[in-house]
Amino acid sequence: MEIKVHLNNLRTAPRKVRQVIDLVRGKKAEEARAILSFTVNKTAGNLLKLLNSAIASAIHDFKLDESNLYVSKIFADEGPKLKRWHPMSRGRAYPIQKKTSHITLILSEIKKAKSKTQK
Repeated sequence: MEIKVHLNNLRTAPRKVRQVIDLVRGKKAEEARAILSFTVNKTAGNLLKLLNSAIASAIHDFKLDESNLYVSKIFADEGPKLKRWHPMSRGRAYPIQKKTSHITLILSEIKKAKSKTQK
């Protein structure tokens, strides 16, 4: 069973998000939660919320055990850019691109739970 959650239009550049994502890729859900809660980075708080949401969905919707989950895939794609201009002397203007990110997190089971219908 895979639980897939998205966070769209996060106002942080994907390059900065990927630094934090690399810390939790492949880790157990509990360990990833601990790492993100102690990481000093603006993005870590948003990723922690996303991870907590995925874990809550797994527990509530699919009746999975939190200790049996791990971060199988997590990646950040580039979102739309906000284009602004910085005024300079003599009537010039320099472009500013405020980048955004789309984050996708997929939780999977470490070992498959046996269904109750099979004997």
